[in-house]
Amino acid sequence: MTPVLEILAEASFWAAALAIATPLIFGALGALLCERAGILNLGIEGIFAAGALAAFLAIHLGAELWIAILVALLVGGALGLLHGLLTGPLGLSQPLTGIGVTLLAAGLAAFTFTALFGAAPQNITPVAPIRLPAVSDLPFIGEALLQTPLTYLALVLVLVVSYLFNRTPLGLTIRACGENPAAVAAQGRSVHGLRISAVMAGSALMALGGASLSLAAGSFSTEMVSGRGFICVALTTLTGWRTSLVLIVALVIGGIDAYQLRAQKEFALASQLFLMAPFVALIIALALTRTSRRPRALLASAKEGDANRR
Repeated sequence: MTPVLEILAEASFWAAALAIATPLIFGALGALLCERAGILNLGIEGIFAAGALAAFLAIHLGAELWIAILVALLVGGALGLLHGLLTGPLGLSQPLTGIGVTLLAAGLAAFTFTALFGAAPQNITPVAPIRLPAVSDLPFIGEALLQTPLTYLALVLVLVVSYLFNRTPLGLTIRACGENPAAVAAQGRSVHGLRISAVMAGSALMALGGASLSLAAGSFSTEMVSGRGFICVALTTLTGWRTSLVLIVALVIGGIDAYQLRAQKEFALASQLFLMAPFVALIIALALTRTSRRPRALLASAKEGDANRR
């Protein structure tokens, strides 16, 4: 077997792919919630950074894992509330507001960390993988599924969000906000209220994606997000806004990233070529993908914004 295929046959490779995909799953689910409701949230990059710092500080101050996760969710929800209010009732540009939220959240995260710790590196105990009864003893599969609680939470949330959109009246209403907000308003429901709630929930999941980065690494740095937020936005388009494909596509991107980390050790090529591999693969996939499933109200026109303000 060639070295290229030998990497793919190792359980440790698939374990790394799933671990790398974890923050992408959280972020993509969050972006999906926002966009299904008709709001483009480009603040995800900054929300990732804010969630990463929030969880890191909570653990650093002695909080338990689930308290740290809750703190990250609250921080993400607060940033989502800001984004929702600015793009909903105030009718500001969704892309520009998202960029503003990214700059605000990332800047505050960097400033807060520097103000508290200066240039000295800080570390916490990384989240440890957990062993599932019976499953962990299986050959290959047991090693591949030796993951942290955050990974298992991400997998569960894929099912929860899919059920929400496809099996519940609330999910159908959120989808209607992104497809035909006038029909939602005609039923006496608040389009702005539903959209703000969806953006808050989505932003909370985005922050959880950032938290999974810092908690798994046991440290925080302003560079740890490294474009993952924008990858998540692209993932929603690539999946055609279908929850069922989020896990698959995120795992593929995670696999490419895990492969390039291993390949750097095996092949004598410039590291930059490997580092850009996930981004190049995503761009090629987007260029080859044609989808008509885009929510109609996404990036709503000025006329639609006026109608929703009635």
